[in-house]
Amino acid sequence: MIRALVCPALADDFSTLKIEQQTLAAPQGGEVRVRMRAASLNFPDVLMTQGKYQLKPPLPFVPGMEGAGEVVAVGEGVRDVKVGDHVVVASRFGMMASEVNVPAATLRPKAAAMTWAEAASYPGAWLTAYVALVRRGMLQRGETVLVHGAAGGVGMAAVDLGLLLGAIVIATAGAAEKLAVLKGRGAHHVIDYTRGFRDEVKRITNDRGVDVVYDPVGGDVFDESVRCMAFDGRLLVIGFTSGRIPSVSVNMPLIKGFSVVGVRAGEYGRQFPEKGRENVAAVERFAHDGKVKPHIGLSVTLDKAIDAFRAMAERRVIGKAVVTF
Repeated sequence: MIRALVCPALADDFSTLKIEQQTLAAPQGGEVRVRMRAASLNFPDVLMTQGKYQLKPPLPFVPGMEGAGEVVAVGEGVRDVKVGDHVVVASRFGMMASEVNVPAATLRPKAAAMTWAEAASYPGAWLTAYVALVRRGMLQRGETVLVHGAAGGVGMAAVDLGLLLGAIVIATAGAAEKLAVLKGRGAHHVIDYTRGFRDEVKRITNDRGVDVVYDPVGGDVFDESVRCMAFDGRLLVIGFTSGRIPSVSVNMPLIKGFSVVGVRAGEYGRQFPEKGRENVAAVERFAHDGKVKPHIGLSVTLDKAIDAFRAMAERRVIGKAVVTF
């Protein structure tokens, strides 16, 4: 028997989430069984359990998009993975369980220098940041990138990647503690967005504006970002953690010559499989070269997983929230 966090019904307050014991069948052909050591929480997990995400798994379902663990069994036909391998696992849901069966082809080797919590925390955030900044935003060395929600997992990955790409990074967050963490990670400038950020961005850029905006927040943050764009800039739409999907008057992109660009990292890989594999490989190189260092802001056991969901929904997590097994 395994233990899993199950969502049997949707609820804004996560009150329906519960721990269940389940039977897990032996891995089928092409599958492996992984004993999970850690699974990380992403904002889409929060939205899925509330019924507010574009992907709506059939009920009941096990949330969790990524994790890390040890291979304990392999199915027929599996050649490149063996029992005992330490691996990183990613899926659209299903990872918050003590053991999982997954296609062997989806596994990636865990970077030896990473802890289990770190290995569980980077795949989705870093893939999103890579597709956004490299593929869709075409961020160049010396350009300026404005990263919103920078103290969250997806935002912090963009801060780190932006620095690696040689960009000037402006990071926004909503609390002094969060800004201090971002400054410590190397962000060139940090701004408390709750006081507005347009004037400070204009000051930093000498009224030019920024080349790239990375926006997982939406709402009022998006609206103000429109006023921060440099000519030929790229405003990257990552998500809407604010809860409001904004709109833009198209005269603004026309007059200021900037583009509004949607980013869906997973779908990008499904639409362009070869580029998708290249994206994953690039992120893996960063990880194995020691350049990916997730900030673990909250770590709880499976029994306390609901606390992690609530903390993330209330924006109390700096970096990543992790469930350990």
